[in-house]
Amino acid sequence: MLTVSVVVPAWNEEERIADCILNATTQSVAPLEVLVVDNKSTDRTAQIVSDFIDAHPDTPVKLLHQDKEQGLIPTRNYGLDRAKGQVLGRVDADCMLRPNWVEVVGNLFDRDPQAMGATGPVAYYDMPAKELGLKGDNKVRKSVYRADDGRYLLFGSNMALRASAWKAIRGEVCRDKADIMHEDVDISLHLIDHDFKTVYCRNMNAGISARRMDTSFPSFRRYMQRFKNTFDAHPQHTREQKPERTLYAIYPVLRAFYPVYQKYLESADINPAERVWIKEQMELFHQREQEMC
Repeated sequence: MLTVSVVVPAWNEEERIADCILNATTQSVAPLEVLVVDNKSTDRTAQIVSDFIDAHPDTPVKLLHQDKEQGLIPTRNYGLDRAKGQVLGRVDADCMLRPNWVEVVGNLFDRDPQAMGATGPVAYYDMPAKELGLKGDNKVRKSVYRADDGRYLLFGSNMALRASAWKAIRGEVCRDKADIMHEDVDISLHLIDHDFKTVYCRNMNAGISARRMDTSFPSFRRYMQRFKNTFDAHPQHTREQKPERTLYAIYPVLRAFYPVYQKYLESADINPAERVWIKEQMELFHQREQEMC
């Protein structure tokens, strides 16, 4: 199996970063490294990661600092440039990887030498009905997140690149100093420019927060506009389906329900990120316990 690095850009993520790196290291196959790239956080993000490393010295978590420039893209690039794995995972700091994520990703690229980028569905851990949501997200991403002749677009919260592919496109990816594009879609289109294969794997699962839906409609609309802006910056690429149409359709319901459900979680003292893969984590724990007997 190929080695996998997990890169986590982080800015003011003290609420979820510990859960994120715990999930990234609680895996059926250990990642080569988990690189948390702090981007001038003003909260306790860096301290929490440092404390985690001190408390778990055997885990491959490393804390990097990208202090030269504020922004996701330079922070993402900083981490990917320094990752040593044959495959480079890139997830958000509120992302919870399923306990077999590293194994699935490493095997996927190992079995398919032509695969240069991969992505999969996500479950929204701070909303109810995880399994139903995962199935729905799988259906939408598999059918709608495509460009040109059906090439899959990668999703930044749950994506991986072959290291050689990143090196090939590193000098070409858009800098987007105006911050108006989807950086994951931009990466996808640069991969397609090289005729690199991108694949979709329904077993490559991660949990993410639905907090994007807890924004005002003008803010949400600006976020959705990023799809068009990204394709406008790449006029040689086309798309038949527009994911933003689906997201616009579900926004009113999720916008109304999200804060209500958060109050329930708070009143019940539930950490949804902690329990999103609890069943799978327990299965992994029992498996390892039996192997030790």
